[in-house]
Amino acid sequence: MRILVVSPRVAPGILTVEAWDALRAADRVLSAEDGPHVEGIRSAGIDVEVSASRPADSEDDVVWIAPPGDLEWARDLADSMVGGDGPSVEVLLGSHDVPGARLLDLVDVMGRLRRECPWTSVQTHESLAPYVLEEAQETFEALESGDTEHLREELGDLLMQVVFHAAVAAEGTPDDPQGWDVDDVAAGITAKLVRRNPHVFGDAVVTSAEDVDAQWNRIKAAEKRGEPPE
Repeated sequence: MRILVVSPRVAPGILTVEAWDALRAADRVLSAEDGPHVEGIRSAGIDVEVSASRPADSEDDVVWIAPPGDLEWARDLADSMVGGDGPSVEVLLGSHDVPGARLLDLVDVMGRLRRECPWTSVQTHESLAPYVLEEAQETFEALESGDTEHLREELGDLLMQVVFHAAVAAEGTPDDPQGWDVDDVAAGITAKLVRRNPHVFGDAVVTSAEDVDAQWNRIKAAEKRGEPPE
């Protein structure tokens, strides 16, 4: 028996070759719960039964799909089935998070808070402004302390402010009904980093960190004047 764990941050149906091979070869495919990941597998022509009941020990050629992202559930189930005359059990990772995938969790949580939390739902850019200063100051103090674990926590609080403001902006205003969201924020800073680092993303040549700093400031000044990049 195999227990398949998929990432909730990866689009349904995007699985490893090993996972698809296991699903197609199985006599029976079960899932602990229904959802987009199950529909993605069904769309490939594989029948999936939704059941919370544990398969019979005699069913060796079974793939059981765990709740998305719940590796602990899969391991606990595997531990409960190992031993005696029960089937051999393997936990199979069917999809893997890419770096930065946890940011999607933050965006999702903030979106839900914006919809359902009485306090979060009424905040504005203006009401949130003091928190930006507060979190930036606490992040600076963590940097000065040299406590990297504290710094990680404070950077999270500062990041929350970025995502919070983006969630507010995404709802639009009478003057700007389209608004902008966290993807626009990320796209803007990504483009800026590429534009201002032509020694990495272009053919500019630098020989020191000082050269990089001078180049950045030169490009920044040109942008402020509305001049095209060099």
